[in-house]
Amino acid sequence: MPQMSCSLTQCYRLLMRTLRFDRGTLLLENWPQDEVPPGFIFDARVGLHRAPAIRYFDVVLDLHRRGIPYEDQARNYEPLERHHHTDRTPREYQAEALAAWKANGRRGTVLLPTGSGKTFVAELAIADANRNALVIAPTINLVGQWYDGLRRAFGDPVGILGGGVHEVHALTVSTYDSAHLHMERYGNRFGLIVFDEVHHLPGRSFQFAASGCIAPFRLGLTATLERPDGEHERVFELVGPVVYRKEITELAGDFLAPYRTERITVDLSDDDRIAYDEARRVWRSFIDDEGIRLGGQNGWNNYLRAASRSKRGRASMKAWRRSREILQGAPAKLRMLDELLRRHRDGRVLVFTNDNATVYEISRTFLVPAITHNTDVKERRRWLSAFAEGSLRVLATSRVLNEGVDIPAADIAIVLSGTGTVREHVQRLGRILRKQEGKQAILYEVVVENTSEENTSDRRRDHVAYRD
Repeated sequence: MPQMSCSLTQCYRLLMRTLRFDRGTLLLENWPQDEVPPGFIFDARVGLHRAPAIRYFDVVLDLHRRGIPYEDQARNYEPLERHHHTDRTPREYQAEALAAWKANGRRGTVLLPTGSGKTFVAELAIADANRNALVIAPTINLVGQWYDGLRRAFGDPVGILGGGVHEVHALTVSTYDSAHLHMERYGNRFGLIVFDEVHHLPGRSFQFAASGCIAPFRLGLTATLERPDGEHERVFELVGPVVYRKEITELAGDFLAPYRTERITVDLSDDDRIAYDEARRVWRSFIDDEGIRLGGQNGWNNYLRAASRSKRGRASMKAWRRSREILQGAPAKLRMLDELLRRHRDGRVLVFTNDNATVYEISRTFLVPAITHNTDVKERRRWLSAFAEGSLRVLATSRVLNEGVDIPAADIAIVLSGTGTVREHVQRLGRILRKQEGKQAILYEVVVENTSEENTSDRRRDHVAYRD
């Protein structure tokens, strides 16, 4: 047989321990079994040990501590080397947030109210980390805002993943959907990853955007981290713990607009009250007879499964929907809306509902634009621009403006209906809190008296922002 030979360099590479990135994971090559870092599992398909890419930070630290030499072929990012163009001086709490993040190894989550400048904290982190950076946001609107802001702060080029655009640069913005889809390909291209509205990350279809990336530096941003399903704790594993937090009440007046909230109760007409009570009776009797407990994490899912199995169960679901329709479209709410719009005729008013049907009814009745998930991007931008400029003073929306829009001019929010989640209610309050000279923000919550809406209101107001 012919003798096989190799150069010194070739032989070194054949024998050298190697860490490699492979489709959102890490692979170990030429690695002695007794030196395999924690978290790796033998993959018989390739005959190598494999771990999620998120392990990169811990693996590198472990290997350095043990003094194990290796060749790092996983990392494919460089120093960013972009000057941060800004004439803004960080506010005290922004500087504190950055310092806390750095003190935790440039890993962690920052909780700041809407309107307090979370984006500027991210810019400071990008400049400090000085590594190729990926910013992930939940909506195309937010991606556009980040794109414009990062271009102003760091100059061109800035890449985009999402909305039909596929451009990757050292500084890139992506939707959660696109990051999830493309992390197998680009998961080793960034040393810093920023998750805007990080409470979205624990969603089952989004988590790979974090676990499939090697980025050792990670920053999560949100105003409201907690999720009803308790899955927000996954953020601590995927991004890092909460390293800094400020509440609305701590910043209102100095850095956010001063505000007040007011809950207004209205009543149903006699006919609507009869129809509502009957619908609730049908719904509740099924739940009681089936012994279903609605409390807890799985209560509602248990009800849906039970309701789908019988004609009576489906009738109970129909009755529940009917009771919601009666409350959401109550004529007394529209009369109160008319009164509030007259009272604040010089304000910039956002009207929130939980359903599109009521939004369209408001639009027809009061001749104001409606923004729902069906509103295309160009039309949405046109209405938001007119609102910002002052030529339009009232916008009606369902839930699409809860987050992801920057509308500093808004000073009045009128909530006609919504979910019982604290996050949604705090987000709606946050839409009117951006500070402007002489601004006094007011959030009105219109609730139908002696109905389930009172309990819903109590649940969603369980936040320091709504306590006296």
